[in-house]
Amino acid sequence: MDSWSGRRVRLRGIEPDDWQAFKEFDAHSADMRSGDMLHPPRSDEGYRRWALDEATRPPDGDEFRLAIATARDGVLVGTVNTVDADPRAGRFGYGVAIGHRHQRRGYAREAIGLLLAFMFGERRYHKCEVGIYAFNEPSLRLHRSLGFTEEGRLRDHEYLAGAHHDLVLLGLTADEFAERRPFPALPDVSGGSER
Repeated sequence: MDSWSGRRVRLRGIEPDDWQAFKEFDAHSADMRSGDMLHPPRSDEGYRRWALDEATRPPDGDEFRLAIATARDGVLVGTVNTVDADPRAGRFGYGVAIGHRHQRRGYAREAIGLLLAFMFGERRYHKCEVGIYAFNEPSLRLHRSLGFTEEGRLRDHEYLAGAHHDLVLLGLTADEFAERRPFPALPDVSGGSER
């Protein structure tokens, strides 16, 4: 199994043909609000161009977006992206979104685990910080179960659906992550002992 695959999901680059799945994901206003905000409708051509731009965008340091596909049959179920990557301070954030009809199947949990293993174990980041709307109880439960600790709350921070909402700030260090999910050992590639 490669570093980008788990039992349930595989993280991969976004492909131009993914536009239809992203259009379907955006059809659920509550999901859009839970992860970001409600956006105006976009044309099919707008989705095609967005997917093409994402598929051809060169990496921007440690900030990138990946598609979340099922490991078994490759169905696109969501996306995960890194944000605010600061290699000097050793911290980063991310966003994760799972399409409405694919939720509550463990896809987000596994995708987050794969992303954290890469950022902590390969890119040498020390801490991950995320902000979750206080009304998004499923995401708060998920992150707490992954070992994230609440570090603060920004009161009335975001405006959605006619009201202001708190933003809950959570953090997880590389050591805390490794306590729950040790990094894999490197295989012995020496070919035997030297003489």
